Amino acid sequence: MDPKIKEDLKTIQSTINNAYASCGRIMAKLDGRGAGHAGIASDLDKMSGQFESGAITLRNLCEKHRPNDSRESNKPTLPAIRLTGRAEVNEYGWLHIELNALLPHCRFQTPVWLTNTIRRLLDDYENTGKRLPFFDCAMLAIDEHCDIDSRRIYDSDNKGYKAIPNALKGRLIKDDDQFSLGITLVSTRSEKPACHIYLLPQDEAGDFFSMKYGDYPMFSR
Repeated sequence: MDPKIKEDLKTIQSTINNAYASCGRIMAKLDGRGAGHAGIASDLDKMSGQFESGAITLRNLCEKHRPNDSRESNKPTLPAIRLTGRAEVNEYGWLHIELNALLPHCRFQTPVWLTNTIRRLLDDYENTGKRLPFFDCAMLAIDEHCDIDSRRIYDSDNKGYKAIPNALKGRLIKDDDQFSLGITLVSTRSEKPACHIYLLPQDEAGDFFSMKYGDYPMFSR
């Protein structure tokens, strides 16, 4: 067994044992004659926190040690398509990538051709002599432009967007963990289907939404 997994399991076991012991102490207090219920609510809150901590630690352990392709191996693959698009950086230092297609459904495996297209557009941009930005803490905003007839996916949580941060990780952001990258999915009604991808500092997210839903253009033409 991987020694790291064993160490993590010991941590989970200790947390759950402490919660079980707390449960026993509460039961003893309730069974004691004349003890009353003083402090029971506080004891229950403490025990609940211990069980929750164990469950969260276990979930993180599963995610950390799960093979990368284990959840996608049973999903069907999408046929490769030739995507076109462009990449640019505005005067604020924000990255903008425009793709001429909408996101695939998450019931399919993460398409390699989508990741490769984004990387190719970034390569093309750098090959012109321009530099790409790099963010320690960023927000990724994915804005699909479509109308009722052209949209592919009804619910945003079914959109297969994971290929996008995978293509940016290590190149424009140091990592795509929850504290390094925030992700926002929005939609704009348009007759021309397209996927607009923005990467910007997290502390400028308010400016992004002010520009998107206000009268200020994000990118000059």
